[in-house]
Amino acid sequence: MPDTRSSAALAQLTLAKFREFIREPEAVFWVFAFPVLMTLALGIAFRAQEPQPIPVGVARSAGHQAMVRALERAGGFIVRIVEPGAVDAALRDGKAQVVVLPGEPPLFRFDPTRAESRLARMAVDETLQRSAGRADLWQAREERVVTPGSRYVDWLVPGLLGLNIVSTSLWSIGFSVVQQRTRKLLKRLMATPMRRSDYLLSHLLSRLAFLALESGVLVGFAWLVFGVPINGSLVTLASICVLGALSFGGLGLLLASRARTVEAVSGLMNVAMLPMWMLSGVFFSSENFPAVMQPFINLLPLTALNQALRAVMIEGAAAWTLWPQCANLAAWGAGCFAIALKIFRWR
Repeated sequence: MPDTRSSAALAQLTLAKFREFIREPEAVFWVFAFPVLMTLALGIAFRAQEPQPIPVGVARSAGHQAMVRALERAGGFIVRIVEPGAVDAALRDGKAQVVVLPGEPPLFRFDPTRAESRLARMAVDETLQRSAGRADLWQAREERVVTPGSRYVDWLVPGLLGLNIVSTSLWSIGFSVVQQRTRKLLKRLMATPMRRSDYLLSHLLSRLAFLALESGVLVGFAWLVFGVPINGSLVTLASICVLGALSFGGLGLLLASRARTVEAVSGLMNVAMLPMWMLSGVFFSSENFPAVMQPFINLLPLTALNQALRAVMIEGAAAWTLWPQCANLAAWGAGCFAIALKIFRWR
């Protein structure tokens, strides 16, 4: 026979956590408004644009006028005449992606570690060689396409959604538990018949109460304003969000299970979040890191969450193809919750 008393206690605890959250305007701002503002700012900053002219510098010396005319006739360049002593400054300040020093042959000064500089060097070289009479062996055909989901904002929004799930799960749960401990409220709850598991579960369930709203606001805003696609199933997307919230909710409970002050739990959460912020592919691809780091990066729960969200939203992946990421999240969530349940302290 089900324990109705325990179920009622869990329901009341969950409702209490829900009310605590909505009475904190700062928390509401960080959960709902901040992700939308970040999406708006980054979506505008990295919006899709027509190909931009390449800034090119030509060092002032004998013969530089003919070189400037050749580049201007070809089009697609912003040509700037650079004094010989200011070549390095022009490259450093971004006034030119490549600087050409006239001669036979000309000398290109550019930064090979920057992709845009290498591309500028190739474009300028091709233009100058053609102006000097080089003939192409063939004229390549082109097929220009814009693949849905290929824009930066399409790639960014799933990462912001994953980051929002992580941040709100850790901070809302961790702060709530530690604040109640510092206010001696947990000491009073310890004297009641309430079970430890009910108390911890109430935090996870109250977290889910806001998940649909906060995820819907961010995804809906990105779809309406920037046309970010959702190529996969909404049910699959919602399931991944729920699993991610439960996983990081368990981590938040673990971090708060022994912390006695807000400063202590803040430090623990920052230690847990910082590697994921940097490595898990929120703002740029985690593939940019060396191969030796990839096994560690793939173990991080935010990496798994971001991969699953992008697979559903951009690639339209089916749920069964995401089992490695789901297994990662489930293992983190279950493991952290089990440890938190064992080591949790009321005092």
